[in-house]
Amino acid sequence: MYLPPRENFAENITPKETAVIERHFEYLKGKLAEGILILAGRTENTRFGIAIIRAKSEAQGREVMENDPAVVEKVLAGELLPFHLALGGE
Repeated sequence: MYLPPRENFAENITPKETAVIERHFEYLKGKLAEGILILAGRTENTRFGIAIIRAKSEAQGREVMENDPAVVEKVLAGELLPFHLALGGE
């Protein structure tokens, strides 16, 4: 889960934060191409974003999250929530 630093982040994002978010998006696109990212998006009210990844371990999942440019540069806070699929596709 990705958490913005303040309410109304999308409405008052700074140019520096915009540049970091663009790198964050490119990073996630790369993970999608690698077959690691399953899906990513944000809530309509921009309270938080979610990236669901395929990882072999919690450590691997944490590594993906902690290497995200938005987390590295502290534009978004990352929170890792391990998830076990009960119903659904692959």
